Amino acid sequence: MKALEDKHCWAEIDLDALLHNFSLVRRLAGETPVCAVVKADAYGHGDLMVCRALAEAGAAWFAVSCLAEARRLRRGGVRRPILILGMTQPGQAAALAEDRITQALFSPEYARALSEAARAAGVTVDCHLKVDTGMGRIGFGAREDFEGAVEGLRACRELPGLSVSGIFQHFSAADSLAAEDRAYTEAQYALFRRVLDRVAGDAPLMVHCCNSAGLVSHPEWAHDLVRAGIILYGQDPSGELPLPGLRPVMSLKAAVSHVKTLLPGESAGYGRTYTAERPVRTATLCCGYADGYPRLLSGLGVASLHGKPAPILGRVSMDQVLVDVTEAPETAMGDEAVLLGAGGGDSFARAAEKIGTISYELLCAVARRVPRVYLRGGEAVAVDDYLADVN
Repeated sequence: MKALEDKHCWAEIDLDALLHNFSLVRRLAGETPVCAVVKADAYGHGDLMVCRALAEAGAAWFAVSCLAEARRLRRGGVRRPILILGMTQPGQAAALAEDRITQALFSPEYARALSEAARAAGVTVDCHLKVDTGMGRIGFGAREDFEGAVEGLRACRELPGLSVSGIFQHFSAADSLAAEDRAYTEAQYALFRRVLDRVAGDAPLMVHCCNSAGLVSHPEWAHDLVRAGIILYGQDPSGELPLPGLRPVMSLKAAVSHVKTLLPGESAGYGRTYTAERPVRTATLCCGYADGYPRLLSGLGVASLHGKPAPILGRVSMDQVLVDVTEAPETAMGDEAVLLGAGGGDSFARAAEKIGTISYELLCAVARRVPRVYLRGGEAVAVDDYLADVN
Protein backbone atom coordinates (compact mmCIF):
# COMPACT_ATOMS: atom_id res chain seq x y z
CA MET A 1 0.00 0.00 0.00
CA LYS A 2 1.17 3.52 -0.80
CA ALA A 3 1.59 5.37 2.49
CA LEU A 4 0.14 8.81 3.17
CA GLU A 5 2.70 11.06 1.51
CA ASP A 6 1.78 14.43 2.99
CA LYS A 7 1.12 14.12 6.70
CA HIS A 8 -0.82 17.26 7.46
CA CYS A 9 -4.04 16.34 9.23
CA TRP A 10 -5.46 12.83 8.99
CA ALA A 11 -7.83 10.40 10.69
CA GLU A 12 -6.69 6.92 11.58
CA ILE A 13 -9.41 4.26 11.39
CA ASP A 14 -8.58 1.14 13.38
CA LEU A 15 -10.32 -1.72 11.57
CA ASP A 16 -9.32 -4.15 14.31
CA ALA A 17 -11.23 -1.99 16.80
CA LEU A 18 -14.23 -1.86 14.44
CA LEU A 19 -14.33 -5.65 14.20
CA HIS A 20 -13.87 -5.99 17.94
CA ASN A 21 -16.89 -3.73 18.52
CA PHE A 22 -18.89 -5.69 15.96
CA SER A 23 -18.15 -8.87 17.89
CA LEU A 24 -19.50 -7.22 21.06
CA VAL A 25 -22.67 -6.29 19.19
CA ARG A 26 -23.11 -9.84 17.92
CA ARG A 27 -22.65 -11.15 21.44
CA LEU A 28 -25.41 -8.84 22.68
CA ALA A 29 -27.67 -9.69 19.76
CA GLY A 30 -27.28 -13.44 20.19
CA GLU A 31 -28.68 -15.22 17.16
CA THR A 32 -30.24 -12.03 15.75
CA PRO A 33 -28.65 -10.67 12.55
CA VAL A 34 -27.02 -7.25 12.70
CA CYS A 35 -27.78 -4.25 10.50
CA ALA A 36 -24.78 -1.91 10.56
CA VAL A 37 -25.82 1.73 10.35
CA VAL A 38 -23.36 3.38 7.95
CA LYS A 39 -25.15 6.63 7.12
CA ALA A 40 -23.15 9.88 7.00
CA ASP A 41 -20.12 8.10 5.51
CA ALA A 42 -20.21 5.56 8.34
CA TYR A 43 -20.31 8.34 10.92
CA GLY A 44 -17.26 9.89 9.28
CA HIS A 45 -15.21 6.69 9.19
CA GLY A 46 -15.58 5.97 5.46
CA ASP A 47 -18.57 3.94 4.33
CA LEU A 48 -17.01 1.64 1.75
CA MET A 49 -14.10 0.45 3.88
CA VAL A 50 -16.36 0.01 6.90
CA CYS A 51 -18.96 -1.92 4.90
CA ARG A 52 -16.40 -4.21 3.33
CA ALA A 53 -14.87 -5.04 6.71
CA LEU A 54 -18.25 -5.59 8.39
CA ALA A 55 -19.68 -7.62 5.51
CA GLU A 56 -16.71 -9.96 5.75
CA ALA A 57 -17.31 -10.20 9.51
CA GLY A 58 -20.97 -11.13 9.03
CA ALA A 59 -23.09 -7.97 8.96
CA ALA A 60 -26.43 -8.99 7.44
CA TRP A 61 -27.77 -5.55 6.47
CA PHE A 62 -26.61 -1.96 6.12
CA ALA A 63 -28.69 1.15 6.83
CA VAL A 64 -28.22 4.59 5.30
CA SER A 65 -30.04 7.90 5.24
CA CYS A 66 -30.72 8.47 1.55
CA LEU A 67 -30.58 7.03 -1.96
CA ALA A 68 -27.25 8.65 -2.82
CA GLU A 69 -25.59 6.88 0.12
CA ALA A 70 -27.16 3.56 -0.83
CA ARG A 71 -26.16 3.80 -4.49
CA ARG A 72 -22.59 4.70 -3.53
CA LEU A 73 -22.42 1.44 -1.57
CA ARG A 74 -23.80 -0.53 -4.50
CA ARG A 75 -21.30 1.08 -6.89
CA GLY A 76 -18.57 0.23 -4.39
CA GLY A 77 -19.42 -3.44 -4.51
CA VAL A 78 -21.60 -3.81 -1.40
CA ARG A 79 -24.12 -6.57 -2.12
CA ARG A 80 -25.81 -7.06 1.25
CA PRO A 81 -29.36 -5.68 1.73
CA ILE A 82 -29.50 -1.92 2.27
CA LEU A 83 -32.28 -0.06 4.09
CA ILE A 84 -32.88 3.66 3.55
CA LEU A 85 -34.07 5.13 6.85
CA GLY A 86 -35.15 8.48 5.40
CA MET A 87 -37.00 9.67 2.33
CA THR A 88 -36.28 8.91 -1.31
CA GLN A 89 -38.13 11.01 -3.84
CA PRO A 90 -40.96 8.83 -5.24
CA GLY A 91 -39.72 9.51 -8.76
CA GLN A 92 -36.64 7.44 -7.93
CA ALA A 93 -38.66 4.23 -7.58
CA ALA A 94 -36.92 2.67 -10.58
CA ALA A 95 -33.50 3.39 -9.07
CA LEU A 96 -34.54 1.74 -5.80
CA ALA A 97 -35.69 -1.36 -7.65
CA GLU A 98 -32.68 -1.47 -9.97
CA ASP A 99 -30.23 -1.52 -7.08
CA ARG A 100 -32.39 -3.72 -4.85
CA ILE A 101 -32.59 -1.11 -2.11
CA THR A 102 -35.21 -1.31 0.63
CA GLN A 103 -37.11 1.92 1.31
CA ALA A 104 -38.81 2.99 4.56
CA LEU A 105 -42.51 3.82 4.23
CA PHE A 106 -43.45 6.44 6.79
CA SER A 107 -46.81 7.96 5.83
CA PRO A 108 -49.88 7.14 3.72
CA GLU A 109 -49.12 10.02 1.36
CA TYR A 110 -45.55 8.90 0.80
CA ALA A 111 -46.53 5.26 0.34
CA ARG A 112 -49.15 6.13 -2.27
CA ALA A 113 -46.74 8.40 -4.15
CA LEU A 114 -44.02 5.75 -4.21
CA SER A 115 -46.56 3.13 -5.29
CA GLU A 116 -47.75 5.27 -8.19
CA ALA A 117 -44.19 5.93 -9.33
CA ALA A 118 -43.24 2.25 -9.07
CA ARG A 119 -46.31 1.19 -11.02
CA ALA A 120 -45.62 3.78 -13.72
CA ALA A 121 -42.04 2.53 -14.02
CA GLY A 122 -43.13 -1.10 -14.09
CA VAL A 123 -41.04 -2.05 -11.04
CA THR A 124 -41.55 -3.36 -7.53
CA VAL A 125 -39.81 -1.64 -4.60
CA ASP A 126 -39.02 -3.55 -1.42
CA CYS A 127 -40.15 -1.60 1.66
CA HIS A 128 -40.14 -1.63 5.45
CA LEU A 129 -42.92 0.09 7.36
CA LYS A 130 -41.81 2.78 9.80
CA VAL A 131 -43.94 3.22 12.94
CA ASP A 132 -43.64 6.39 15.02
CA THR A 133 -44.08 5.26 18.62
CA GLY A 134 -42.79 8.48 20.15
CA MET A 135 -39.73 9.76 18.28
CA GLY A 136 -41.96 12.31 16.57
CA ARG A 137 -40.06 12.61 13.29
CA ILE A 138 -41.32 10.34 10.51
CA GLY A 139 -43.51 7.27 10.68
CA PHE A 140 -47.11 6.22 11.00
CA GLY A 141 -48.14 7.99 14.21
CA ALA A 142 -49.35 5.25 16.52
CA ARG A 143 -49.44 7.53 19.58
CA GLU A 144 -51.61 10.19 17.98
CA ASP A 145 -54.08 7.91 16.17
CA PHE A 146 -53.53 4.22 16.81
CA GLU A 147 -56.38 2.92 14.69
CA GLY A 148 -55.54 5.31 11.86
CA ALA A 149 -51.92 4.22 11.93
CA VAL A 150 -52.88 0.54 11.86
CA GLU A 151 -55.23 1.14 8.96
CA GLY A 152 -52.54 3.05 7.05
CA LEU A 153 -49.91 0.39 7.70
CA ARG A 154 -52.22 -2.38 6.52
CA ALA A 155 -53.13 -0.41 3.42
CA CYS A 156 -49.46 -0.19 2.44
CA ARG A 157 -49.36 -3.94 2.09
CA GLU A 158 -51.99 -3.77 -0.64
CA LEU A 159 -50.41 -1.01 -2.75
CA PRO A 160 -49.22 -2.08 -6.22
CA GLY A 161 -45.54 -1.72 -6.97
CA LEU A 162 -44.56 -2.12 -3.32
CA SER A 163 -43.44 -5.28 -1.57
CA VAL A 164 -43.64 -4.77 2.20
CA SER A 165 -41.18 -7.12 3.90
CA GLY A 166 -40.43 -5.46 7.25
CA ILE A 167 -41.60 -3.14 10.01
CA PHE A 168 -39.60 -1.06 12.49
CA GLN A 169 -39.54 1.82 14.95
CA HIS A 170 -36.88 3.95 16.67
CA PHE A 171 -36.31 4.66 20.37
CA SER A 172 -35.89 8.29 21.38
CA ALA A 173 -34.58 8.04 24.95
CA ALA A 174 -33.21 4.52 25.38
CA ASP A 175 -29.79 6.01 26.15
CA SER A 176 -31.12 7.60 29.36
CA LEU A 177 -31.49 5.85 32.72
CA ALA A 178 -33.74 8.53 34.17
CA ALA A 179 -36.93 6.94 35.48
CA GLU A 180 -39.22 8.92 33.19
CA ASP A 181 -37.11 8.10 30.14
CA ARG A 182 -36.97 4.41 30.97
CA ALA A 183 -40.74 4.43 31.31
CA TYR A 184 -41.04 6.22 27.98
CA THR A 185 -38.84 3.63 26.26
CA GLU A 186 -40.91 0.80 27.70
CA ALA A 187 -44.09 2.57 26.58
CA GLN A 188 -42.65 2.92 23.06
CA TYR A 189 -41.93 -0.77 22.95
CA ALA A 190 -45.33 -1.74 24.31
CA LEU A 191 -46.99 0.44 21.67
CA PHE A 192 -44.86 -1.13 18.94
CA ARG A 193 -45.92 -4.59 20.11
CA ARG A 194 -49.57 -3.53 19.91
CA VAL A 195 -48.99 -2.40 16.33
CA LEU A 196 -47.27 -5.67 15.48
CA ASP A 197 -50.22 -7.65 16.81
CA ARG A 198 -52.51 -5.79 14.42
CA VAL A 199 -50.26 -5.51 11.36
CA ALA A 200 -47.54 -8.15 11.27
CA GLY A 201 -49.93 -11.01 11.89
CA ASP A 202 -51.36 -10.77 8.37
CA ALA A 203 -48.15 -12.17 6.85
CA PRO A 204 -44.58 -12.58 8.10
CA LEU A 205 -42.58 -9.36 8.34
CA MET A 206 -39.00 -8.70 9.42
CA VAL A 207 -39.33 -6.90 12.75
CA HIS A 208 -36.68 -4.58 14.17
CA CYS A 209 -36.75 -1.90 16.84
CA CYS A 210 -33.36 -1.73 18.61
CA ASN A 211 -30.86 1.00 17.85
CA SER A 212 -27.53 0.99 19.71
CA ALA A 213 -29.06 2.26 22.95
CA GLY A 214 -31.99 -0.12 22.66
CA LEU A 215 -29.69 -3.08 22.13
CA VAL A 216 -27.47 -2.19 25.10
CA SER A 217 -30.39 -1.55 27.47
CA HIS A 218 -32.84 -4.18 26.18
CA PRO A 219 -31.14 -6.94 24.16
CA GLU A 220 -34.23 -9.09 24.76
CA TRP A 221 -36.07 -6.82 22.30
CA ALA A 222 -33.85 -7.86 19.40
CA HIS A 223 -36.61 -9.48 17.28
CA ASP A 224 -35.42 -10.29 13.71
CA LEU A 225 -32.73 -7.61 13.26
CA VAL A 226 -30.82 -5.06 15.35
CA ARG A 227 -29.57 -1.73 14.02
CA ALA A 228 -26.16 -0.96 15.50
CA GLY A 229 -24.73 2.49 14.87
CA ILE A 230 -22.59 4.47 17.29
CA ILE A 231 -21.39 1.46 19.27
CA LEU A 232 -19.77 0.00 16.17
CA TYR A 233 -17.48 3.02 16.12
CA GLY A 234 -16.42 2.59 19.74
CA GLN A 235 -18.59 5.26 21.33
CA ASP A 236 -21.14 4.71 24.09
CA PRO A 237 -24.75 5.62 23.31
CA SER A 238 -24.44 8.11 26.19
CA GLY A 239 -22.48 8.69 29.36
CA GLU A 240 -25.32 7.05 31.27
CA LEU A 241 -25.31 3.91 29.16
CA PRO A 242 -21.79 2.60 28.61
CA LEU A 243 -21.02 -0.65 26.83
CA PRO A 244 -17.93 -2.12 28.54
CA GLY A 245 -15.21 -3.25 26.18
CA LEU A 246 -15.79 -0.80 23.33
CA ARG A 247 -12.66 0.35 21.51
CA PRO A 248 -12.53 3.76 19.78
CA VAL A 249 -12.15 3.35 16.02
CA MET A 250 -11.16 6.86 14.92
CA SER A 251 -8.30 9.11 16.02
CA LEU A 252 -7.82 12.61 14.58
CA LYS A 253 -4.14 13.41 14.19
CA ALA A 254 -2.01 16.27 12.89
CA ALA A 255 1.61 17.07 12.21
CA VAL A 256 3.60 19.69 14.11
CA SER A 257 4.58 22.47 11.72
CA HIS A 258 6.40 24.86 14.06
CA VAL A 259 7.78 24.93 17.61
CA LYS A 260 8.62 28.12 19.47
CA THR A 261 8.57 29.78 22.87
CA LEU A 262 6.04 32.47 23.67
CA LEU A 263 7.56 35.08 25.95
CA PRO A 264 5.62 36.75 28.78
CA GLY A 265 3.21 39.32 27.32
CA GLU A 266 3.07 37.70 23.86
CA SER A 267 -0.34 36.61 22.63
CA ALA A 268 -1.48 33.89 20.27
CA GLY A 269 -4.31 33.46 17.80
CA TYR A 270 -7.22 35.55 16.59
CA GLY A 271 -8.60 37.99 19.12
CA ARG A 272 -5.55 37.64 21.37
CA THR A 273 -7.57 35.48 23.74
CA TYR A 274 -4.40 33.92 25.13
CA THR A 275 -1.45 35.90 26.49
CA ALA A 276 1.56 34.17 28.02
CA GLU A 277 2.28 35.03 31.64
CA ARG A 278 5.55 33.08 31.61
CA PRO A 279 7.73 31.54 28.91
CA VAL A 280 5.61 28.84 27.27
CA ARG A 281 6.89 26.27 24.81
CA THR A 282 4.30 25.94 22.02
CA ALA A 283 3.70 23.85 18.93
CA THR A 284 1.54 24.70 15.93
CA LEU A 285 -0.53 21.79 14.61
CA CYS A 286 -1.80 21.43 11.03
CA CYS A 287 -5.45 21.11 11.99
CA GLY A 288 -8.34 23.49 12.50
CA TYR A 289 -12.07 23.83 12.39
CA ALA A 290 -12.09 23.25 8.60
CA ASP A 291 -10.77 19.77 9.39
CA GLY A 292 -13.45 19.13 11.98
CA TYR A 293 -11.70 20.19 15.17
CA PRO A 294 -14.35 22.42 16.79
CA ARG A 295 -13.63 26.11 17.30
CA LEU A 296 -15.62 25.78 20.52
CA LEU A 297 -12.67 23.82 21.95
CA SER A 298 -10.58 27.00 21.87
CA GLY A 299 -8.84 27.18 25.24
CA LEU A 300 -10.65 24.01 26.38
CA GLY A 301 -9.35 21.11 24.31
CA VAL A 302 -6.34 18.97 25.13
CA ALA A 303 -4.23 17.29 22.46
CA SER A 304 -1.46 14.79 23.11
CA LEU A 305 2.20 14.77 22.06
CA HIS A 306 4.60 12.00 23.02
CA GLY A 307 1.85 10.66 25.27
CA LYS A 308 1.70 13.88 27.27
CA PRO A 309 -1.10 16.46 27.48
CA ALA A 310 -0.85 19.52 25.24
CA PRO A 311 -3.63 22.02 26.04
CA ILE A 312 -5.07 24.19 23.28
CA LEU A 313 -3.91 27.81 23.51
CA GLY A 314 -6.09 30.63 22.19
CA ARG A 315 -8.60 30.23 19.40
CA VAL A 316 -8.73 27.34 17.00
CA SER A 317 -8.14 28.69 13.49
CA MET A 318 -9.49 27.33 10.22
CA ASP A 319 -6.36 25.30 9.45
CA GLN A 320 -4.09 25.55 12.50
CA VAL A 321 -4.15 25.32 16.26
CA LEU A 322 -1.56 26.18 18.90
CA VAL A 323 -0.86 23.88 21.85
CA ASP A 324 1.22 24.09 25.02
CA VAL A 325 4.01 21.49 24.88
CA THR A 326 5.67 22.43 28.16
CA GLU A 327 5.04 18.86 29.35
CA ALA A 328 6.57 17.47 26.15
CA PRO A 329 9.77 19.52 25.62
CA GLU A 330 11.08 16.96 23.11
CA THR A 331 8.39 18.04 20.60
CA ALA A 332 9.84 18.94 17.20
CA MET A 333 8.64 19.83 13.71
CA GLY A 334 7.10 16.79 12.01
CA ASP A 335 5.98 15.07 15.18
CA GLU A 336 2.49 13.55 15.31
CA ALA A 337 -0.14 14.92 17.68
CA VAL A 338 -3.42 13.28 18.65
CA LEU A 339 -6.22 15.81 18.83
CA LEU A 340 -9.20 13.49 19.35
CA GLY A 341 -9.58 9.77 19.97
CA ALA A 342 -7.37 7.08 21.40
CA GLY A 343 -3.79 7.83 22.31
CA GLY A 344 -4.13 10.62 24.85
CA GLY A 345 -5.65 14.06 24.95
CA ASP A 346 -9.42 14.30 24.58
CA SER A 347 -11.59 11.38 23.56
CA PHE A 348 -14.43 12.27 21.22
CA ALA A 349 -16.85 11.84 24.12
CA ARG A 350 -14.83 14.05 26.47
CA ALA A 351 -14.44 16.77 23.87
CA ALA A 352 -18.16 16.62 23.10
CA GLU A 353 -19.01 16.98 26.77
CA LYS A 354 -16.81 20.06 27.04
CA ILE A 355 -18.73 21.90 24.33
CA GLY A 356 -22.23 20.62 25.02
CA THR A 357 -22.68 18.20 22.14
CA ILE A 358 -22.33 14.46 21.49
CA SER A 359 -19.59 12.28 20.07
CA TYR A 360 -21.78 11.50 17.02
CA GLU A 361 -21.53 15.11 15.86
CA LEU A 362 -17.76 15.33 16.27
CA LEU A 363 -17.19 12.07 14.38
CA CYS A 364 -19.41 13.18 11.51
CA ALA A 365 -17.79 16.62 11.47
CA VAL A 366 -14.32 15.35 10.52
CA ALA A 367 -13.99 16.99 7.12
CA ARG A 368 -13.84 15.23 3.77
CA ARG A 369 -10.46 16.82 3.08
CA VAL A 370 -8.98 14.85 5.98
CA PRO A 371 -7.52 11.58 4.62
CA ARG A 372 -8.69 8.39 6.30
CA VAL A 373 -5.84 5.99 6.97
CA TYR A 374 -7.06 2.44 7.66
CA LEU A 375 -5.06 0.28 10.05
CA ARG A 376 -4.84 -3.46 10.58
CA GLY A 377 -2.49 -4.74 13.25
CA GLY A 378 -1.26 -1.18 13.71
CA GLU A 379 -0.13 -0.94 10.08
CA ALA A 380 -1.71 1.13 7.31
CA VAL A 381 -3.52 -1.07 4.79
CA ALA A 382 -5.44 1.59 2.83
CA VAL A 383 -5.78 5.34 2.46
CA ASP A 384 -8.85 7.25 1.32
CA ASP A 385 -7.69 10.72 0.28
CA TYR A 386 -10.11 12.53 -2.00
CA LEU A 387 -7.68 15.43 -2.57
CA ALA A 388 -5.18 13.00 -4.04
CA ASP A 389 -7.74 11.55 -6.46
CA VAL A 390 -7.93 14.62 -8.72
CA ASN A 391 -6.78 13.80 -12.25
